[in-house]
Amino acid sequence: ALQALRAEDALEENGVRLVAMGDVFAERIDACHAALANALVEPDEEGQPTRPEAVAKLTVSDDARFVGFEAYREVIDRVDVVLLTTPPAFRPAHLEYAVERGVHVFAEKPMAVDAPGVRRVMAAAERARTKRLSLVSGFCWRYNDRPRAFFDEIHRGRAGDLHAYYSTYNTAPIYERNREEGWSDVEWMLKNWHHFSFLSGDHLVEQACHSLDKQAWAFRDVPPLHAVAVGGCQTRSGPQKGNTYDHFSITYDYGDGRRAFHMSRQWPNCANENNDYLYGTRGQGIIENWTPRHEVTGASPWLYEGDGNDMYQAEHEALFAGIRSGNLVHDGDWMAKSTLLAIQGRMAAYTGRLVTWEEALASEERLGPDSLDWGHLEVT
Repeated sequence: ALQALRAEDALEENGVRLVAMGDVFAERIDACHAALANALVEPDEEGQPTRPEAVAKLTVSDDARFVGFEAYREVIDRVDVVLLTTPPAFRPAHLEYAVERGVHVFAEKPMAVDAPGVRRVMAAAERARTKRLSLVSGFCWRYNDRPRAFFDEIHRGRAGDLHAYYSTYNTAPIYERNREEGWSDVEWMLKNWHHFSFLSGDHLVEQACHSLDKQAWAFRDVPPLHAVAVGGCQTRSGPQKGNTYDHFSITYDYGDGRRAFHMSRQWPNCANENNDYLYGTRGQGIIENWTPRHEVTGASPWLYEGDGNDMYQAEHEALFAGIRSGNLVHDGDWMAKSTLLAIQGRMAAYTGRLVTWEEALASEERLGPDSLDWGHLEVT
């Protein structure tokens, strides 16, 4: 929300206001609103706002703070643009309703947790296109100047024909929430949502999808033929660990001898890395994601030497610039494919089977119930 409000400043426009917020937990709305107010308006020594014009950007009255599983409808009914940033299990339903109501969308990654959800997203994205709605994805690396320049060079043939791609997303564990007295099953799971696959899609889908999105980018968003994988949970214990894995390793086959390999891991006290390596007939490429290094070596070497940018801010500037100009941004096709690429890998790891792209897309497996309430819920 802060990035959306600041996007208009960058565009020298001042028409964006935050007018409604929704969450299943009222305390989250209050905390987020307070954080936004503090970020937008820094008080002077006498406690008065140093940027009084920023106060006008926050106009969320008490009766525009909606709580509950249906809060998204109340929010969407009151806005021109909506930011969908809940756990990804809810993304398909929220996107469908926003498009139905004719609202422009920023949708955080990933777009769904299972294939039925992806198909709903694909259908909603196509309706958004026909209704002339902007749809910007939270796959943020596609809005980063460095990998944009890198993949432009790759697609121009800088490294020759692409034969292999290897990505890593090896990190420390994500926080866990112990269950507190009085919490229902669903309340606890929502507050610990990263560790329940029906809410997060597992960490391959929820977090490492960024690496797989860059893999898809390298292969021009043409899907692989099939995937085979291993995975499991080795380091977490106790009920708060939920039912997700803590490591995955996947091989994607793109045909004609071309393969992509991915490793993601959430283990404590281990070597961490989040890089991408590309191998072509004339050279090799490397993306060190959290450093400026984006380089191609070999017959035609290249090194990115420009300035970087704030990709998170750039997403929202692209969204609002497109709306203002009428040159609408539409990420619907590739954002759904990148999400399904991660789901395909998870399916292969969960089952031990070779999973084709067509099988992944057509799957009827749903990871969670059709709807949630605050009562008892068991997951496997």
